[in-house]
Amino acid sequence: MKTKKRIGMVALLAALLSTGCGIFRGAINDSPSIRWFLFSTFGAGRVCPEMLKRGAPLQLVPGGETLGRFFPNACRVDTNGDTQTITLHFAGTGYAWTPIAGRMGFAVEAAIEYRPDFRLESDAMYVWARYNRVTYGPVFSIGYIENKLADWAARTPAGYLATTFGSQIVQSQLASGFTVIRTDQGDDFSLGILNPPDRPTHPFALTSSDHVLLDGETTGVRPNQIDFLGPYEVVSDDQALFLRFKLTGPAVDVLVMSRNQADPWREAIQRGTPLGPPTSPPIETFVVQPNQDQTQRVRLPAGQYYLIIDNSNLIGSVAPPWSPMNVLGGGAALVSYSVELGEAS
Repeated sequence: MKTKKRIGMVALLAALLSTGCGIFRGAINDSPSIRWFLFSTFGAGRVCPEMLKRGAPLQLVPGGETLGRFFPNACRVDTNGDTQTITLHFAGTGYAWTPIAGRMGFAVEAAIEYRPDFRLESDAMYVWARYNRVTYGPVFSIGYIENKLADWAARTPAGYLATTFGSQIVQSQLASGFTVIRTDQGDDFSLGILNPPDRPTHPFALTSSDHVLLDGETTGVRPNQIDFLGPYEVVSDDQALFLRFKLTGPAVDVLVMSRNQADPWREAIQRGTPLGPPTSPPIETFVVQPNQDQTQRVRLPAGQYYLIIDNSNLIGSVAPPWSPMNVLGGGAALVSYSVELGEAS
C-alpha cells in the first residue's frame, strides 16, 4: 500500500480531473464562479484542520532567514459569497530570536480576509489565498524575553520589540498571501503567490516516488537555542519518516518526540522556563555532523511528531563551542533538511 493519501473532496476532484480530459480542467479554470463554488463548498472546511497541523516558519520576507516559528492553536474560517472571500480567524503562540532580545516567546491573534482561488494543471492543483485586508489585529503580546534589558525595554510604552519587530513578523506572514500546490508527492506550501509551473525551492529532491514530502527548508539555530520542526503526521503504523540533513556549522543533536511530549515543553520555554532537557525522554536521538549529506530513517507508530534541533550544551550529547560572538548570533548551525513519509520496509 502506497502512502500517498488524498484528503478532502477538493483533492479527490483534482485527482479525477487531472487524469481525465483536459476539457474539464479548462472549463473549471475558465470559470471563476465554478471555482468559487467548489472552493467554498469543499475547500474552505479544510483550511483550519490543515493550519492547525503544523508550525509555520517566521521570516521577514518570503524565502528569507527563519527567525522563529508560529504554532496555531485556534482557527475559524468564515466565507462570504457576495465578495467571494474567506476570513481566517486564528490565534497561537510561538518563539523568535534576535541579536538584541535572544529568545522571545509570544502570542498573537488576528483575522485576515483573503481572496481564494485555484487552478487545475495536468500534474498539480495550485490553490491561492491572496491577501485582501486585515479585519482584526494583529494583536501581538510578548510572554518572555531572554535578554532582561531588552525585556524591560519591550514593556515600556515605546517597546520596540512589541510594537515594531513583533508586528513586522506577523504582517510579513499575512500580507504576502500563500500558495498550496497539491500533487501525488504531497502538498507544497509557500508564502507569496506562485503561478504554474513555478514550485517552491527545497534543499533536497524527493528520494523516492513512493514518498510524500512533508517539509524541506533551511533553518538557522543559534548557540544555546533549539528549534521545533513539525509536527509531522505519521498516518499508519507501517510508515516511517525519512530524514535528510546537510549542516554548516557545529554538530547538532536531533530529538524525535511525540506532539503530546513536545508541546508542553515548547510552551513552557516560550513562557520563560529555562532551557533544559524535556520532562520525558525522546523517542529517538541522533547527531547530525557538519559538511556531509546525512540520512536517517525513523519508524514510528501512527501519530504526530516533532524533530527538535538542539544547538546547546544543556540537552544532547554535543555542545556548541564557546565564542564571545555567540551572543550576537555567531556560531549558528545552518541546517538544511527534508522530511518525507513512506513505507517503513
